[in-house]
Amino acid sequence: MSKETAVYTHGHHESVLRSHTWRTAANSAAYLLDSLKPHMRILDIGCGPGTITADLAELVPHGHVTGVDRAAGVLEQARATAAARGLGNVDFAVADVHALEYPDDTFCVVHAHQVLQHAGDPVRALREMHRVTKPGGYIAVRDADYAAMTWYPASEGLDDWLDLYRRVARANGGEPDAGRRLKSWALSAGIRDITTTSGTWTFATEEERAWWSGLWADRTVASAYADRATEGGHATPGALRAVSEAWREWGRHEDGWFAVLHGEILCRKQV
Repeated sequence: MSKETAVYTHGHHESVLRSHTWRTAANSAAYLLDSLKPHMRILDIGCGPGTITADLAELVPHGHVTGVDRAAGVLEQARATAAARGLGNVDFAVADVHALEYPDDTFCVVHAHQVLQHAGDPVRALREMHRVTKPGGYIAVRDADYAAMTWYPASEGLDDWLDLYRRVARANGGEPDAGRRLKSWALSAGIRDITTTSGTWTFATEEERAWWSGLWADRTVASAYADRATEGGHATPGALRAVSEAWREWGRHEDGWFAVLHGEILCRKQV
């Protein structure tokens, strides 16, 4: 079975984890929550620092959640997150979504948030997710769609950011506009019982603008994404500094507004 071939664009710089640790089941997996039952066994793919994983564990107190990620280092933070919340029904492991080391029909729910946009073969990944899901269980996937992100006021610097990010992500083997493709990928994976929805994050208050603009300003010049942008010949350090400042400038606008659109699929494995 094939292994991951794409490069994770963001890496795990502090500016990336600043965003990841903000994520909760409520703000990032609301489309799934009504389907959860207290006894369920859940696989959380691409769990990162484990904040969503921990939330899911609290929602299945008589069940169990396994969080997996390709990066072993970030799992230490995930374990610390679960331990700080006193959760005994969660564990973590290194895994590749293209080749999951679990038997068929193992989990009641297989969940992936912001994962398939970074997968080298998202259709194969969905087949694997479907394989390890029990009949009658759920495959739940949510991914951003970068081309659908929108903001106010207009900014040539943020236009440059969006163009650059999409080029870097695709050069790394991913698909930054994954949100709109989730249903198509699921159909190609042989999945038929698919509920398709969308959700948004919106950043508009002074605090939200400062946080969102600051993490992207830092990420643009200091993260693995910055290294891949320059090493791949997509941007010079000077161009990255200009994009970083454009983020900070946008964040200073009192009327600033930024929306992130996500595609969502909730798939039921046929009995």
